Amino acid sequence: MSLNLFPAPHETIHGVAQDIASKRRSCVDVLEQCLAKIDEWEPRARAWVSLDRDGARKTAEERDRELAGGKHYGPLHGIPIGIKDIIDIAGLPTACGSALMAKTVAVKDAAVVTRLREAGAIILGKTVTTQFASFDPPVTRNPWNLDRTPGGSSSGSAAATATGMCLGAIGSQTGGSITRPASFCGVAGCKPTWGRVSTRGVFPLAPSMDHVGPIARNVRDMAILLDAIAGFDSGDLLSSNVPAPKLYAMLEQPASIPRLGILRGDFEDRAEPATRDATRTAVAALKAAGAHVTDARLPIPLDEILKRHRIVMATESASFHEERLRQHPDDYSPHIRTLVEEGLNVSAAEYIRCRRHQTQLSHDISVAFGDCDVLVCPSTVGPAPEASSTGNPSFNSPWSYTGLPTITIPIALDGGLPLGLQFIAHRFDEGVLFRVAAWCEATLRNDRK
Repeated sequence: MSLNLFPAPHETIHGVAQDIASKRRSCVDVLEQCLAKIDEWEPRARAWVSLDRDGARKTAEERDRELAGGKHYGPLHGIPIGIKDIIDIAGLPTACGSALMAKTVAVKDAAVVTRLREAGAIILGKTVTTQFASFDPPVTRNPWNLDRTPGGSSSGSAAATATGMCLGAIGSQTGGSITRPASFCGVAGCKPTWGRVSTRGVFPLAPSMDHVGPIARNVRDMAILLDAIAGFDSGDLLSSNVPAPKLYAMLEQPASIPRLGILRGDFEDRAEPATRDATRTAVAALKAAGAHVTDARLPIPLDEILKRHRIVMATESASFHEERLRQHPDDYSPHIRTLVEEGLNVSAAEYIRCRRHQTQLSHDISVAFGDCDVLVCPSTVGPAPEASSTGNPSFNSPWSYTGLPTITIPIALDGGLPLGLQFIAHRFDEGVLFRVAAWCEATLRNDRK
């Protein structure tokens, strides 16, 4: 049972979608392949909280009937998708990693689930999250090495996608919870611009930094997923009405040579040697292929950003968990409990100062781009650590704090564990982000052949 950083077309949403549209494969066959992978991997990887096998089979049969009758939803027609277990699916519990919430059945779908269904996807079930999407280790294991963490908090979404138990999944990020697990599990992940994807029906951690986004096997697959879930939601007060680009169609157009700003300073100093070497090798390959490469730096020290990010996350999480923590202290794991208790001790004045800082930095960071299309840095400080940790989110938190969109792609292995490269774009510039990431992904794959 081996995994591959660069999957064959029959393992990707894009490739399977073409097979389904041309009727070379049925939706039922695709689903059964994923269920077989679940039977093969789940006893060890433990990526799922709940599976709706019967519901998924019924939907797959319906999608096949619709296709036979001439109705085709698009590239997600009949594609099995996993949903992180802080996101509501009608009829299934939203446990959020909590024993007490394990019987709390959702009455209706979250906005992102509704949009996936409307795009023809098959909702396979709920993937494991760390408790309340925080830092406590999950039951899920990294499929590349079962003694290592898959990352958090979108642990099950990344592990299930990496093993083919689903063809893509939805995760969330407030610190590094999409990027880190995607990188550790050797798949691609996208944290969209804050407000680009509705969080209605998603259990909050820190609303000013909560993002929902896709995890998939490559950039093109993520474009398909983000096309489906992005866009204004009048039922979500935090949703943006900035029009979402049609990413999948954009990737069919010829790509221009990108301009990359390589983040230096803390992003080099804190990276482990293998990560630093892999990043330099990848950047050298991109430059040799024609990319314009310049140095870039953040306008303030990384430590200052991480400190402020932590204060905002702690304070906002405390506003949701304060009363529940008092009533059910035994239901809280150590890290989320510590986070909430920190937040309860933050003054209103300090929180407001951090929110002002957050807004100002979101504006000032545009200076770091210069004339570059995207900024580039390692996705994580190193490969997946042992399973008692979810890994270090320091290379991800700045972008959650400022709301900038990011993509991570796998680039190399270190001791059999994946390493990723992260791209960061201007707010609401997912069109540029996806074009650049897709060009770099194709270039690096060709370079490794």
